Amino acid sequence: MMRIESWIIITTICATLFQSFLTAKSVPEAHKIINLPGQPHVSFHQYAGHVTIDEKQQKALFYYFVEAETKVASKPLVLWLTGGPGCSSIGSGALMENGPFRPSGDILIRNEYSWNKEANMLYLESPAGVGFSYHANKSSYNSVNDEITARDNLAFLKSWFTIFPEYKKRDFFITGGSYAGHYVPQLAQLILQSNMRFNLKGIAIGNPLLEFNTDFNSRAEYWWSHGLISDSTYEGFTSLCNFSQIFRSQSIQNVPLSPVCSKVATEYSREVTKFIDIYDVTLDVCLPSIVSQSKMLNKLVNLELTLHDKWNIDVCEEEEITKYLNRKDVQVALNAKLIGVSRWNMCSDVINYELQNLEVPTIHLLGMLAKSGIRVLVYSGDQDSVIPLIGTRKLVYELAREVGLKITVPYRPWFEGKTDSWFGHKFTETFYLLPPLEELGMEFHLHSQRGHLSCLRDFYQESRYQKHSFELS
Repeated sequence: MMRIESWIIITTICATLFQSFLTAKSVPEAHKIINLPGQPHVSFHQYAGHVTIDEKQQKALFYYFVEAETKVASKPLVLWLTGGPGCSSIGSGALMENGPFRPSGDILIRNEYSWNKEANMLYLESPAGVGFSYHANKSSYNSVNDEITARDNLAFLKSWFTIFPEYKKRDFFITGGSYAGHYVPQLAQLILQSNMRFNLKGIAIGNPLLEFNTDFNSRAEYWWSHGLISDSTYEGFTSLCNFSQIFRSQSIQNVPLSPVCSKVATEYSREVTKFIDIYDVTLDVCLPSIVSQSKMLNKLVNLELTLHDKWNIDVCEEEEITKYLNRKDVQVALNAKLIGVSRWNMCSDVINYELQNLEVPTIHLLGMLAKSGIRVLVYSGDQDSVIPLIGTRKLVYELAREVGLKITVPYRPWFEGKTDSWFGHKFTETFYLLPPLEELGMEFHLHSQRGHLSCLRDFYQESRYQKHSFELS
């Protein structure tokens, strides 16, 4: 009798394991993209779909995964998180910045400098309520914050690695820009605090929001140094009412500006106008564009400017991406569904992100991660005025002094080919600062795509950094 019961137990366990195996194997196939409408022929595989992170609450995050073009099994896994807060990593990241394709009319064209040349790229629409990600309980959208976002992102990764177990031991990097200066280090911290390290090797953040006052108040110096505002307006920002005061009053505290601050804000708006793209001050703007990420970090009555992401001279690409991702055939190909919303948007118009989170500093997390052995890369485009390199550089140097990081590679130019260049330091504890990447706005694909791809490749491999590293006396 005991032997029969034992066989029943063993059979049950085997059946359970076999079912788990089948589930793990069947989900990737169900999420596999045969072809995106209008895409050129490619040899690498693509996957997309919803991953449920809370069955009871019916909460699911949407991802788009692109395998590396070559040597898939040996190249790292890179997670990209677009900031906002509340903007799409697929729209802004994959289709606008560093993915394999971009829309052009009814078709997709190849990005010659796609990051999947050097890595397996995973794009996550987060938090729930962004893009195709959803929560059946729509009341949850009324209060979304950094803690919820980091927790849900970790839950996603846990489930995703179950679906793609072959990547669990792969070198893993988390990257992003702008408000991902919160998303990325907070997720990395949570991974370290959990028992699921996923072989996390490093993080890379571009033009990141790290400390509210320093980052926002550096805008005035940037605008003035680039001839965008007058001497009198600059003096107003520096002596009467700084930008963080204006933002805090109108966006976070939701209170009227003082007469003095209102005057400064009005003068700024009159001088800069909507014809300057604050994410890349040198380029044209697409006047009818759907204003997205900049509204998320510039929710100001008098200072509401536009973000118009571009690819080369296509300054209206955001509209093309929005149109493409709202096509039914595209959504079918992506295994995507709209839940609780009628259309896909570049940045969510249904979630209410707690903007008080903007004032939570994350710069100290970078020091903690570096001390924990996690590689940290902070880089900036020198034409982005939203989170200028001026503030980023100041914050990183202050952090280096506070935690005892020493410069091991002096500030110098770094070249890729004959034309692409950037400047930077390497500190001890695997911490890198690369400000600025010349002729780049926050959307780095605009000008020097080759240089940016090379920069990230060197970071993953530590090739150039190790080769030129030395200790200062």
